[in-house]
Amino acid sequence: MSKKQKKIQLVLVLFGLFLIFATYFYYPYMKRVKLAQNESTPDGLEIIQEEKDDESTSFRNVEYKGFYDLDKPFIIKSEQAYMLNEEPDVIYMSKMHVILYLSDERIVHIRSDEGKYNKITYDCYFQKNVVAEDGETQILAKNLDLLATENTARIWGDVNLNYPAGSLKADNIDYNFETKYFKVSMFNNEAIKMKVIK
Repeated sequence: MSKKQKKIQLVLVLFGLFLIFATYFYYPYMKRVKLAQNESTPDGLEIIQEEKDDESTSFRNVEYKGFYDLDKPFIIKSEQAYMLNEEPDVIYMSKMHVILYLSDERIVHIRSDEGKYNKITYDCYFQKNVVAEDGETQILAKNLDLLATENTARIWGDVNLNYPAGSLKADNIDYNFETKYFKVSMFNNEAIKMKVIK
């Protein structure tokens, strides 16, 4: 066998070893990395660090997943967000949007101009121009607190509740998205101010 043939065989063997390595080691590794990236940022959204200073970190197109009332999954999204370095578990959001999946297969959308989300407790606090709707019921208010461990949301500040049986205006409502039951109250012990419209 000539030197030239030996070189060709050596090149072919090295190429074969490279193909084996790429097929059985490198390609599966890249596939796992890509899958992990897709799972951590669903729907193609990315958490992008815009700026970092000594006090806060800012992000764009943020998405988190959590649970409401211990068993109902939700997704929370925001166009812009930031967290303070002194409280890294709380994300302050603008254009906040929560998609809540209920056990009867209804989907509730809650949107607000501003809000905050606790990554550890899954609690959501909506502020300014809050709109919550599930297709039949619509709630408009200034504030809404969606606490993960409670089955009702606290809604207050010029609350308007529109549902198939009529409409309701009140100062403060505790609303259960699952059962659609609500409790109307005032901030203090005064008589309840509410107006039901049919």
